[in-house]
Amino acid sequence: MHFPVVIHKEPDSDYGVTVPDLPGCFSAGVSLDDALVQAVEAVECHVEGLLMEAEPVPIPRSIEYHRNNPDYANGIWAVVSVDLSKLSGKSKRVNITIPERLLSLMDQYAAQRGETRSGLIANAAMEYIAARAEN
Repeated sequence: MHFPVVIHKEPDSDYGVTVPDLPGCFSAGVSLDDALVQAVEAVECHVEGLLMEAEPVPIPRSIEYHRNNPDYANGIWAVVSVDLSKLSGKSKRVNITIPERLLSLMDQYAAQRGETRSGLIANAAMEYIAARAEN
């Protein structure tokens, strides 16, 4: 999943990172690069907690959705990617049947984004469940 983050920097502080789609998920780093690395870790920990509590993982909204929120004024926007297939403990191999054409599209899509097939399926399932939970 790709989560938009907003980064703030005060003159005498580290870079602070807020994840608007995950209330209470914050991070910081001494450099901009470090702040983004720490943001990925914060999102992973936050999502792991949601999964452990059987809470739905919110679907990340676009930067444009959050841009006009005054809480994020003067922030720098970025997007961090989190592979949800690596979360929630041990992975389990499953056997599924998918049309060959769809499987090819999935593999191509995942490869273009540096992801795995398993990660793509896990992320898609989480987004689907979250979308259904909102309705």
